Amino acid sequence: MVRVSIIVPVYNVYDYLDKCLNSIQNQTLKDIEVIVVNDGTKDTSQEIIDKYTEVDSRFKAYIKENGGLSDARNYGMKKAKGEYIAFVDGDDYIEPDMYELMYNKAKENDSDIVECDFTWDYPNKIIEDKTSVKENLLIDIRVVAWNKIYKRKLIEKNNICFTKGVRYEDVDWCYKLIANISSFSSVNKSLYHYIQRSNSIANTQNERVRDIFIVLSNTLNYYKEKGIYEENKDELEYIYMRYIFGSSFKRVVKIKDKILRNQILDESYSSLLSNFPNYKENKYLKTIKSSKNTYFKLMNKFTYKLSSKIFRVL
Repeated sequence: MVRVSIIVPVYNVYDYLDKCLNSIQNQTLKDIEVIVVNDGTKDTSQEIIDKYTEVDSRFKAYIKENGGLSDARNYGMKKAKGEYIAFVDGDDYIEPDMYELMYNKAKENDSDIVECDFTWDYPNKIIEDKTSVKENLLIDIRVVAWNKIYKRKLIEKNNICFTKGVRYEDVDWCYKLIANISSFSSVNKSLYHYIQRSNSIANTQNERVRDIFIVLSNTLNYYKEKGIYEENKDELEYIYMRYIFGSSFKRVVKIKDKILRNQILDESYSSLLSNFPNYKENKYLKTIKSSKNTYFKLMNKFTYKLSSKIFRVL
């Protein structure tokens, strides 16, 4: 029985792929399948993939035209047969007991999703991310796909997939799943190594940062279509505000083109007001005591632009 199907999208990660696949092959949980999707890579990564498929029948290789990370993950999910599904990016690697610990936790609690802690691996330092869900899953969940396992039947029943052709693909993926789950669990151990590369998509800032508007809009529309928008409106409003003033903002200020940078800043603030004109009345903004919330409260059209100039030079 395949307990976990691990999907590995591969695109131009030759220098990292062997370590990635080796860390998966050496998992203490043996009842796995590894679906490696060559997403039209331009390097010789397929040579490394072949090395594993030739000696380990659990490894299954597929080659497709380049369609991006979301497309490769969706492709892999269609091939998966495991009770649970997991994702590992081809330039990252994992601890040997990752899936054994997470699968055991899933079975213990009959969890739809199990997540673990992870590390940000920089060239000269490692930072552990031990943020955990405290009270509210929508607000507290770490919005990344690869530090979790997901019950495959949940994904298939609700026909959930990654939005193709956009950045921030993990955002609406995670929030759509949350809208459908009954049980969520955590393993409080850093098991996934998220490698930080200066030339990675996540660290390349250009006009595609606008994609955050698409994925946030997808999320809001999904909750409206399911008829659960009003009961989750406070959470969705807080999430939207946090992206506009937080992670998305940090990416926008790194755009070198000043005209483009200012255009997207204007669009960002306008999109927040368009969807949530009374965001400053949000209950989480008022009740959660944090430096971030203090910063959020200070934001208006003027201070938002001023902050962009300050963060630009930091």
